[in-house]
Amino acid sequence: MRTKTKIWLGVGVFVMAGSSAADSGPIPQTGRADAAALLESNALTDAGATAAARRDAAGIVLAQHGHSGEAERAATKAGKPKDANQGGEGAEGGQGSDSTTLPPDLDFALKIAQIRGHLLVGDELVKEGQWNAAYPHFRHPAEELYGALRRRLRTYRTPPFEAKLTVLAKVVKAKQGGADYEQALKTVTDALDAADRGLREKQEKWDSFTVETALEVLKSATGEYSQAIVEARIAKPVEYQDARGFVWQAERMINAVAPALENKDADALNQIRGVFADLKKAWPAAMPPPTPVKEYGAVLGAVSRIELAAGKLM
Repeated sequence: MRTKTKIWLGVGVFVMAGSSAADSGPIPQTGRADAAALLESNALTDAGATAAARRDAAGIVLAQHGHSGEAERAATKAGKPKDANQGGEGAEGGQGSDSTTLPPDLDFALKIAQIRGHLLVGDELVKEGQWNAAYPHFRHPAEELYGALRRRLRTYRTPPFEAKLTVLAKVVKAKQGGADYEQALKTVTDALDAADRGLREKQEKWDSFTVETALEVLKSATGEYSQAIVEARIAKPVEYQDARGFVWQAERMINAVAPALENKDADALNQIRGVFADLKKAWPAAMPPPTPVKEYGAVLGAVSRIELAAGKLM
């Protein structure tokens, strides 16, 4: 798992560091120490990172992420079945790594966390009275994620919850607030809690596993954010909101195991918290602004910083 994480970090660092030499030839090979130096230097300014991301996003970064969310959604609307091996949301919005290559526990944990991210931003929109904007975030877990989880639920002692997801989505579609909504949401979160307990039974180092999963969630957020921006405008609100939900969920996961992480390396944990605080400025509200507060390259750079610091905590 850690090897895969380091590969992704290398791609992110090289893409961003290459911005200053975009027109001067190939990017030199960089070791771990050099990568750390880059992250601490001015090489990762917003302007430089953005220039590199614009140049290479479609090539290096998104090739690594394997985005196919729009195609899958179109297939769903057309009634065409998706390949069960693709894992639905695992590819939506450019998940940071191809979920079919992740270890089974990590892949399962990632999808559970992505469901939580959807529900998190969806709940935020519901509380703001933005029912129509909220609805996709309650519909997508069943459409794009649950299929890949169904056959593995028993492995993690998780009761089936597709029907609960469907009920919740219907409640939101009908704009039924109050007790109906709260109860429907609780039944789903209870099932997700059961999944987390099942995962924890299989992990000797739960804090390290949680950090690893949070990094995968962050990678999926970068892909969603990239897809949200078209011609310097936030043209796809749902993808913007997906990214927000995933970032907020990743931070919650880190905070949930913070005591153990602080014992390992308090400075690294504080660094991660500081980067999260800055990263979250890219999403000033659940409803997106007309134009990005942070360019995609700056978001990618922040996630790479978090990943580098997290290497000391796993």
